[in-house]
Amino acid sequence: MAKKPTIYLDNAATTPIDKAVLKAMLPYLGNDFGNASSLHSPGQKARAGVEKARKQTADFLNCQTEEIIFTGSATEADNMAVLGTIKAVQKNNAKKPHIVTSEIEHPAVLEACGYLQKNGAEVSYLPVGKNGIVKLADVKKSIKPNTVLVSIMYANNEIGSIQPVAEIGKLLKAINRKLKTEIRFHTDAAQAANYLDCDARKLGVDLLTLSGHKIYGPKGVGVLYVKKGAAIEPVTFGGHQENGLRPGTENTAAIAGFGTAIEMVSANRRLQTANLTKLRNKLIDGILKTIPKTSLNGSRESRLPNNANISFSGVEGESVLFALNGAGVAVSTGSACASHKLEPSHVLLALGLPPEKAHGSIRFSLGRQTTSKEIDYVLKILPGIIKRLRKISPIK
Repeated sequence: MAKKPTIYLDNAATTPIDKAVLKAMLPYLGNDFGNASSLHSPGQKARAGVEKARKQTADFLNCQTEEIIFTGSATEADNMAVLGTIKAVQKNNAKKPHIVTSEIEHPAVLEACGYLQKNGAEVSYLPVGKNGIVKLADVKKSIKPNTVLVSIMYANNEIGSIQPVAEIGKLLKAINRKLKTEIRFHTDAAQAANYLDCDARKLGVDLLTLSGHKIYGPKGVGVLYVKKGAAIEPVTFGGHQENGLRPGTENTAAIAGFGTAIEMVSANRRLQTANLTKLRNKLIDGILKTIPKTSLNGSRESRLPNNANISFSGVEGESVLFALNGAGVAVSTGSACASHKLEPSHVLLALGLPPEKAHGSIRFSLGRQTTSKEIDYVLKILPGIIKRLRKISPIK
């Protein structure tokens, strides 16, 4: 029996490496293997690769090259943004720092905030409505005299909801000017980079996170944009690399791949967004029309063009995932970082979903390679899968 081809609809977890990205990486996995910190010719060839990628990333963010810090992942970049900012504040100010974030942030931000909270910091977790979007008024009300950092993700990794980051940036700029404060603003743009304008100046952010493997680049590389003048301290030690903020020998191949990937995002964004929006709408409408007791999680309008997060009443999400996998379709029940946890998604609970409905949710995340025929196939097999699972499910 022929093996079913895999239809990959889990691009929010990771994307395949583009062929052009792999081509850009290969020299640094072969002849140009030098350490980018070495002064000899092999080292300087590697350094040239790193600096080319830094320029490509700076162009994407409309910032200066010295404002780009390469990290080992978006998680590391998020940790650096949150922990490094608070460390800098505590170095120069004895007051108890206050952080503002949202209930639906990635664990890389939430757990860093939780760590700081256990160690004396104050943290406000902003709610979201059923659409999964933070209200600007709630951000404004949350600001206190000791607020030093606001961290709100650009687009959510589970439900694709897009936050009003530019509006928050303008708000914080006005507050800083009026109160003569220095509240720093961080956004995790790992999911947003493929589809949304990430001009750091327009967004009004001081810190911004990117991830290589979310943009058809390699795993093991991320970026933290640090606006010039933003106080931040290192949280790891052992070297002088990346302006002294991220010690350790640079992963030149991965960084070179990141540079090519981020450059390709700008070139492909408009056409990719239009195509994926059409396919996503076809998938959402098809599911909601053909399968009873289903609902879309998050905003229909303000969401990433590749994201469809659907709740199927009366079934377990894991059962749907495995049934689809057996039929050759790869999807997710939520964030890949939390896929081994049995608890319902904190994002879906924040929307007000009861635990049993949150447990019955599936995230479909499309990518450049997704075709209309693949969506047709999913819409053909999914109703039967849900019907069969509902018959045997103890959930009613």
